[in-house]
Amino acid sequence: MSLRVNAGSPTGRGLIPHAEGGAAVHLTPRERERLELFTVAELARRRRARGRRLNAPEAIALICDEVLEAAWDGLSLDEVIEVGRKVLTEAEVMPGVPDMIPQIQVEALFPSGTSLVAVEQPIASAGDVTAPGAVRSAAEPVEINAGRPRTRLSIRNTGDRTVYLSSHYPLAEVNAALELDRRAADGMRLDIPAGTALAFEPGTEREVEVIAARHMTGDAQEAHA
Repeated sequence: MSLRVNAGSPTGRGLIPHAEGGAAVHLTPRERERLELFTVAELARRRRARGRRLNAPEAIALICDEVLEAAWDGLSLDEVIEVGRKVLTEAEVMPGVPDMIPQIQVEALFPSGTSLVAVEQPIASAGDVTAPGAVRSAAEPVEINAGRPRTRLSIRNTGDRTVYLSSHYPLAEVNAALELDRRAADGMRLDIPAGTALAFEPGTEREVEVIAARHMTGDAQEAHA
């Protein structure tokens, strides 16, 4: 048996196994996905056999492959989930990988039909390793926008709708419904954490602290002051 690419298949691509002189077999998208999953899972098996620790994609592929095969063999849903939890240990994967995979979901074909298999905490973890991407907070609070020129401005919403003003929006260019000293606001922005915003309700006025939108040289700070 050989493999060839069938450019005329309904999807325009795909591996088509065929015997010499025989008819080509068209693989469905689901079948191709299954082969791709098996390929990654087999790579993970070989690396594990050589003593290499698996990364997250390899671990997921290997667990999914074992789950699919267990379902195909006729095990019950609970038994299949248990199989998924026993595929890998923390020592067989890279640090932090267990925390990166809190759950695996895969549609498996059982003798009775297709069912969604959800495996919670597929790789047991001692919890003493920080997961990749985790946020590590400083011991002391961090002062934001330290050293920037700052002042206070009164802003009033004269419109009939709530206006949201984000952290880095130039104050001199805000919604026309917001009434403020735009000359004083030129080159300034709100002194709030990046990515946050303040809401100005219709008819309300509030005083806010603002800072220079960019770091200034000493001469520029004096000129702005």
